This record gives sequence, structure tokens and C-alpha cells, in this order.
Amino acid sequence: MGTTGAARGRPRTFDREAALAVAVRLFWERGYEATSVGELSEAMGIRPGSLYAAFGDKRSLFREVVRAYGRSPAGAFVGLALEEEPTAYGAFARVLREAAATYPDPSHPAGCLTISAATNVTPQDADVEAFLRDLRNANLSVFETRLRTAQREGELPADASPRALAGYFAAVVQGMSQRARDGAGAAELAEIAELALSAWPGREPGPPR
Repeated sequence: MGTTGAARGRPRTFDREAALAVAVRLFWERGYEATSVGELSEAMGIRPGSLYAAFGDKRSLFREVVRAYGRSPAGAFVGLALEEEPTAYGAFARVLREAAATYPDPSHPAGCLTISAATNVTPQDADVEAFLRDLRNANLSVFETRLRTAQREGELPADASPRALAGYFAAVVQGMSQRARDGAGAAELAEIAELALSAWPGREPGPPR
């Protein structure tokens, strides 16, 4: 009989998206360095050869993991807040308050994958650390751009520093992620969020929400 035009070779016998979700969780829990290809393939239910065939090497898989995480509710909330809120204060208030609820959520590993997954990597994996650092710095630039727009529109006083304020809120978010990984709960993180918001330039102190 003639060929049907179908791709030759053994078809994949696993759900790629389900396997990727397992990899997200494993890297999120353990970090890049402490997660081996053997552990990944075992948890994903595939052979190492199938992992390489489907995702490439460990670095390539990790980059895909980061993209998948960024599309998930736990990874997308920052961008959504900045896009959807009509005021800069409302956007940053939502970012901090949602971080306080999201980072300690017991339904997934604590903290933020892009903040914590590539700490203490070996020199040969420095590009992985740089990859995440670049993502975080890109988010910092988005923060600053939003704050500069707020200043032009009169929401921030003229003597405020959008650069410093963006760095401040980025540092608070990163610190909240680490506190969640150290066991802090939603109530503690919510208090931190409200305290951070009290530093908003020119805003009168008021009720938390």
C-alpha cells in the first residue's frame, strides 16, 4: 500500500500541555538549578529522549515554562492590572494586593517563578539567570513608563521620581515573593501591600481599600 502522507515515526503518547504544566510546577518549587532532567522526565511521565524531542534541552524547556507561567493567572496578574486599571495608583494597588493573595496561595508553589527560579545558578547556567533578570528589568521599565504617564497626566506630583517609585514597587513585589516562600501568609503580605501604597507621592492617607 502507498503512504498516506502522515508523519512517520512513533507518535507522541503524552499530553504536551499537561507535561508542560508539571514542568512549571517543578521548576517553580525547586528552581532551575535543583531540577534535573531525570526528575523532570519522571514527573512528566515521559522518557528523557521524549522530553528532548518535545521541548529541546533543559534551558529550552525552562524558557517555555516561563512563557507558560506568564500566561497563567499567577504570572499574568501584574500585566493585567497595568493594562486594565484607569489610574496608575489603582494599577499598582491592584498589583500589590493581588500579589499578597497570589504568592502564598496553597494551590501552587509559593512566590513568583520569575523572581525565584534562577537564584544561585552555576556559572555555566548564567544565561538562565540573565534571562530572568532581563524579564524582571523589562517589567521595571513597564512600571516606570506607566508612572511617567501618570506624572504627565497630573496623577503624580512634578517633583516625584517615576524611576525611584518604579524601583520601589518592584522591590516590594520581589520582597513579597520571598516572604511568601519563607512562609508568610496572605494577611501579612496584605499589610505590607498597604504600607507600601502609603508611600504614593501626594496621596492623602486613607482606608486600606
